[in-house]
Amino acid sequence: MGFKDVNSFDKSLAEKLAFIEQLDKKDKIAFYAVLDAFIGKKKLKDALSNVLSDVK
Repeated sequence: MGFKDVNSFDKSLAEKLAFIEQLDKKDKIAFYAVLDAFIGKKKLKDALSNVLSDVK
């Protein structure tokens, strides 16, 4: 399986978790840092959206 053969977007959640668990510790830390950044961005966007809708 080459790099191009991996398409985790189309995998089930269980398959995605299995991929993550196979990463070494350094790569897991990097992965979770990126995931946390995206989650933080989404939470901030949702919070700002709620504040703006309350102002209307």
